Amino acid sequence: MRVLVFIVAYNAEAHIESVLRRIPAEIWDQRLHETEVLLLDDRSGDRTIETSSRYRDLHGKYNLTVLSNPINQGYGGNQKLGYWYAIQHGFDAVILLHGDGQYAPEILPEFIRAFEDPSVDAVFGSRMMRPRSALRGGMPLYKYLGNRVLTTLQNRLLKQSLSEFHSGYRGYRVSALEALPFEFNSPDFDFDTDIIIQLIDTGRRIAEIPIPTYYGNEICRVNGVKYAIQVLSSTVRSRLQRIAVAYHPKFDYSNDNQHYTLKLGQPSSHEWAMECCRPGQAVLDLGCGPGLLSSELARRGCYVMGVDKCPQDNFPGHWFHEADLDEPLFEFDVLPRHPDVVLCLDVIEHLRSPERFLLDLRERLSAVPGSPRVILTTPNVAFALTRVSLLLGRFSYGKRGILDLTHTRLFTRSSLQQMLAYLGYEVRETRGIPAPLELVFGSGFWGRLLNAVNSRLVRFWPSLFAYQIMVSGRALPTLRRLLEDAREHVGRHHAESAVETVTQGFPPSLDRRPTTG
Repeated sequence: MRVLVFIVAYNAEAHIESVLRRIPAEIWDQRLHETEVLLLDDRSGDRTIETSSRYRDLHGKYNLTVLSNPINQGYGGNQKLGYWYAIQHGFDAVILLHGDGQYAPEILPEFIRAFEDPSVDAVFGSRMMRPRSALRGGMPLYKYLGNRVLTTLQNRLLKQSLSEFHSGYRGYRVSALEALPFEFNSPDFDFDTDIIIQLIDTGRRIAEIPIPTYYGNEICRVNGVKYAIQVLSSTVRSRLQRIAVAYHPKFDYSNDNQHYTLKLGQPSSHEWAMECCRPGQAVLDLGCGPGLLSSELARRGCYVMGVDKCPQDNFPGHWFHEADLDEPLFEFDVLPRHPDVVLCLDVIEHLRSPERFLLDLRERLSAVPGSPRVILTTPNVAFALTRVSLLLGRFSYGKRGILDLTHTRLFTRSSLQQMLAYLGYEVRETRGIPAPLELVFGSGFWGRLLNAVNSRLVRFWPSLFAYQIMVSGRALPTLRRLLEDAREHVGRHHAESAVETVTQGFPPSLDRRPTTG
């Protein structure tokens, strides 16, 4: 392996030579692996750089690189530069070591050996794996208790069982770092918490090894209260982002927006849409995505026609048409069957002009016999949590939920109904849809209970507690359609009048209008 030993240093003149001297010979001699030691000074006010460079020159440590930031980057910012160095120079693993001597350089080989297991993505040195060894090593009691309390809380929030979250002695597989958005992490000491959360969220394997604890005369630069607030805030934010309540790019692990999860067997827009489509009916699913709902409808016995801008090689329905709904809507005479139901589920909020789309849809449906039923859903921007966020001065877009990054238009229950009314749609039923709490908390007791509570609140005050708005109605005939109907009607009337005249014995051509004067 190519291994980088990365030393972060700040005002470490008194300790840095000892730290370098204690690094095992096998690291300097590169006996087992190709190794480099990178010391990155974070704009120290002492002679850390000079001391490190002198050690390199006197001892011939040509695999020691000394760099210095012209501007202080902070503990987390310094790590970002070191990890970027490891990525750019093609290392396989990088091990973080502090320049103040708090962590033992002698056990660096143990970190390297841990990476010989290809399934390991990160190795954390833990001072808590051996009972009370941290206290015997001089860790102050208040720090020990704070560490245990914070670790317990974070384990519960993140559903982990790590023995310690707050050790700064750790190593990472560089390929795992490349997949993490660590450049958005905090520049402060809570950087370490951010990167743990990222590893957990992306399914990386973390191994722990016991390390000795040493507290000497080094200066502690961590404000304990501030640090505790920062790590808990970051941990909670990461969990809120999973339920689309908050957003930060450091917890965003995908480059594109994901399709919505199919929500059946619980109060949801998908469940209601299934209820509205009877077996044998022709269903036009506009914005069908990958066809998850279309597949269920086809299984129920509906004839499913899907439309989406993303091509579908194996559409699970009966007919598919590729079309961008932001463009003028295609003519419905290409449809193999006249639709009985038209689904527009979570579509209009993604469009540049929902009004144009709905007017186009009304125009096309005017030519379809039978007045198809239109089912439309959209998020409710007046949902309680969004209102609370606004009250707190926050309006953050994210990858999912009401404030999805791909949403271009936002609606309340009232504004949606008003828009449909003035665009010529008859709204026959409006429902409030609760939040998908079972997706967040599981389908067990708590998920079902919270869903039931939200459903009751929706019935009490839908404009506040509905996560989504669902409307069922029909498109009223356009003026063009009404005028054509008028022509057809008068034509039928003349034909019926002619038939009536013949049956009464008058020549069809006889003018029976009364004369005047």
